[in-house]
Amino acid sequence: MDLRVAPGPGIPDGLVIPAAELVERFSRSPGPGGQSVNTTDSRVELEWDGGASAVLSDHQRSRLLSRLPAQPLRIVAAEHRSQHRNRVAARERLAEQVRTALAPPPPKRRPTKPTRGSQQRRLDAKRQRGETKSLRGRVRDT
Repeated sequence: MDLRVAPGPGIPDGLVIPAAELVERFSRSPGPGGQSVNTTDSRVELEWDGGASAVLSDHQRSRLLSRLPAQPLRIVAAEHRSQHRNRVAARERLAEQVRTALAPPPPKRRPTKPTRGSQQRRLDAKRQRGETKSLRGRVRDT
């Protein structure tokens, strides 16, 4: 079953990762499950190698590899009692990580110059603080 990544800022048309690129492994989960915990392989490990994926453009691949350097990307889900719910949870987490990694960086703040009034207020406050401090200490005879 293919994995669909919803459209977002970095992926305007969405993304479909073919099932052939996903590797799923199942094992026994240490989490909840009652008596069936020792017999059911409900833990899911989902792997996807974004660096070797055919669905990403070169720009998307470089952005993904710069933000998620550990490849293949590995997601483990063991919080639910059933294998199906753990598979769904792992796929949702993988899709979310890919979506956030492919999003463009936020715009950088342009530093602005302090206004003349704020500079004057700062200097006045420094002068006043210096006068206050100069009054402390020894009393001088004049």
